[in-house]
Amino acid sequence: MGTEIPSENPRDSPTKSRSTCVAHESFSTTSPCPNSGPLSGVKILDLTRVLAGPFCTQILADYGADVVKVEHPRGGDDTRLWREVGEDKIWKSRAPGTSIYFNTVNRNKRSISVNLKNEKGREIILQLAHEADVVVENFIPGKLDRLGLGYQALKAANPSIILASISGYGADGPYATRAGYDVVGAAEGGLLHVTGEADGPPTKPGVGLVDMCTGLYLHGAIVSALLARQKTGVGQKLDTSLFEATVSILANVGMSWVNLEKEARRWGTAHPAIVPYEAFRTKDGSLVIGAVNDRQFQNLCQLLGDRDLATDPRYVDNSARVLNRKELKQALDTLFMKKTTGEWETVLEGSGMPYGPINTLENVFSHPQALARHMVETVEQGAAVAGTIKVLGIPVKFSETKPSIRGGPPSLGQHTNLILRELGYSSSAIADLRNNGAI
Repeated sequence: MGTEIPSENPRDSPTKSRSTCVAHESFSTTSPCPNSGPLSGVKILDLTRVLAGPFCTQILADYGADVVKVEHPRGGDDTRLWREVGEDKIWKSRAPGTSIYFNTVNRNKRSISVNLKNEKGREIILQLAHEADVVVENFIPGKLDRLGLGYQALKAANPSIILASISGYGADGPYATRAGYDVVGAAEGGLLHVTGEADGPPTKPGVGLVDMCTGLYLHGAIVSALLARQKTGVGQKLDTSLFEATVSILANVGMSWVNLEKEARRWGTAHPAIVPYEAFRTKDGSLVIGAVNDRQFQNLCQLLGDRDLATDPRYVDNSARVLNRKELKQALDTLFMKKTTGEWETVLEGSGMPYGPINTLENVFSHPQALARHMVETVEQGAAVAGTIKVLGIPVKFSETKPSIRGGPPSLGQHTNLILRELGYSSSAIADLRNNGAI
């Protein structure tokens, strides 16, 4: 109980795999990978499913924590069944319980199948909590209490436990018991209202941004709570929600409302307070330019070959450019249409101007910077026809306590017997639990 965050002598991860990794680099398939991550030795009991919670716990796992993912024996995490059209071809025909979606946020974890509605199953959860540092869950508030697994029950099993909860709207307030998903949080929290083309309808971001931001917030809170416990010896309950995370990331747009009561609008790729700062069409694509100060605007005008723009009193400073954005946009549109995206990149290269093309995913994953920073890794995946699957790399690089991808996402209940044996269960006791419907 109450593992400290190790500062030295990193131990091998309890998550064993036939794969080997080099931190931040590529997987090979010869021997186990050492775990030197900053959270090596920390134990996480993961009761979450879908995206926000699993993304949070995957970050902790990448940083070295031993994450035990608890799934229902029948079906497991909902996302195991969420396959896109055409995806079946990469999976073995007898391996229905996995998907690209599931594999996105469940690497470096061990899976135990437990029925939380079974008394013996709940006993297993409390035993796991006794050994854990953190429990992470995303049930509707009150559900864990009704199961006999709420914060007080967990504290009775482990007085220093940290319980980290994600819900749609938070643990209290008038909407506390309402269900929530990413797009619902984005709608209710105002993100959809401010996203999309200026003259178009509200638009959902292309990925589960609210889920992932919520997971990011919670992973940082968990690490903070672990550090606080090292000082005080006391665990605590953490509580966040999709709604609150969305309100928080409204940032300056939200601040404009609470201070000025100024209703936001949609800007497409443009910015309400910076001009030019948006995408421009070229002969064959689009290029994003950000000139956030007067010096950069002067530089841009020279690079575009139109010094008159730089001296035009309508565009003399950013305030003037914001007031006259329509006229400036028309002038810049005409200039950018004179060359291809590649030609403009050649012009802008080395200029100090912030710029970039709007890439397809093909271009993203062949991008020299993505390759140099190891943003694609390969892990073993027994359910895949190829025996491996590619996953997205770890975006934060550490100079010393390197995070690592030590194993692919688990099959449903893959580590059930192993984890129960770690708790002291015999083979016959495990068989009884299975016959009883607890696992």
